[in-house]
Amino acid sequence: CSAGIPFDGGLRCLCWKILLNYLPLEKALWSSFLKKQRDLYSQFLKEMIIQPGIAKANLGVSREDVTLEDHPLNPNPDSRWNTYFKDNEVLLQIDKDVRRLYPDMAFFQRPTDYPCLLILDPQNEFETLRKRVEQTTLKSQTVARNRSGVTNVRSGSPLKTTPNSLSEYEVLPNGCEAHWEVVERILFIYAKLNPGIAYVQGMNEIVGPLYYTFATDPNSEWKEHAEADTFFCFTNLMAEIRDNFIKSLDDSQCGITYKMEKVYSTLKEKDVELYLKLQEQNIKPQFFAFRWLTLLLSQEFLLPDVIRIWDSLFADDKRFDFLLLVCCAMLTLIRDQLLEGDFTLNMRLLQDYPISDVHLILKKAKELQDSK
Repeated sequence: CSAGIPFDGGLRCLCWKILLNYLPLEKALWSSFLKKQRDLYSQFLKEMIIQPGIAKANLGVSREDVTLEDHPLNPNPDSRWNTYFKDNEVLLQIDKDVRRLYPDMAFFQRPTDYPCLLILDPQNEFETLRKRVEQTTLKSQTVARNRSGVTNVRSGSPLKTTPNSLSEYEVLPNGCEAHWEVVERILFIYAKLNPGIAYVQGMNEIVGPLYYTFATDPNSEWKEHAEADTFFCFTNLMAEIRDNFIKSLDDSQCGITYKMEKVYSTLKEKDVELYLKLQEQNIKPQFFAFRWLTLLLSQEFLLPDVIRIWDSLFADDKRFDFLLLVCCAMLTLIRDQLLEGDFTLNMRLLQDYPISDVHLILKKAKELQDSK
């Protein structure tokens, strides 16, 4: 796999599911295991999207279930309403990010072949995530709380202030949903099940390539369950890299700062001249390596190239040590430009990486690995 998995016959989808410890190694167990996991995911949908949606929809019909204890204005942090409003904040952030997934590709805006029937059943009257976003966004006043806790009320809809407003996207007819909406659901459920980390910007860039790979599987039986399978593979992958997203761990042994320093210490071993040049210009690894490492390079290359890099990363038995070598390879491949450039020029090179040939980068990373 590390040499690149052929796309034919859905081989990549299958290999990734094994490499991300989703599918058991015992092939005979696959069908029963997958059935169990997919049923579990349906359960999550019912509990976290459908149930709260029904509760909300019922309020319009009957007011009996609004008690003093569970009134929308009840300040008690355990109130169902409080949870509902908090979830909406997370949902709006996810919504903003997933709409922007790979804007140069039409894929995420297109309708999926297998819309989630649980949610899109025309019989249902409950509030879907799509309706929740519309209702929350279209409030005439947006209350924004700044970091010091001061609340200011902005009048007018936030839609006018965001360039990627809802109106820019074609609205799919009833009964259809776009691929980005599926990604939104996956992230929302992940946030609900992992309150310690919830949703952090950038997770959309991790789930995107996984979902794309599974949702384009040539085998329709697998493709149909792309959502559930992506959710579990994403959860497993996040279990390995989540420390990068947790701010309080930044400076610990498992946090992102340590990994960024490691890029530089590896570079120092491999190319001391380049290392000293970057040090001298005070180009810190957090200026560029933070994004490279946290998002597994998903922002630096086109999607097909990201997927090819991920073949090698997922196949790395030391789990992402190879990523550090890929980052070093990226630096050494532009060493001549970096050695000649000044601070501004070098920062531009590093933040908008100039080489698009990922095979060259991976080959270089492999050489660095073998030269240990």
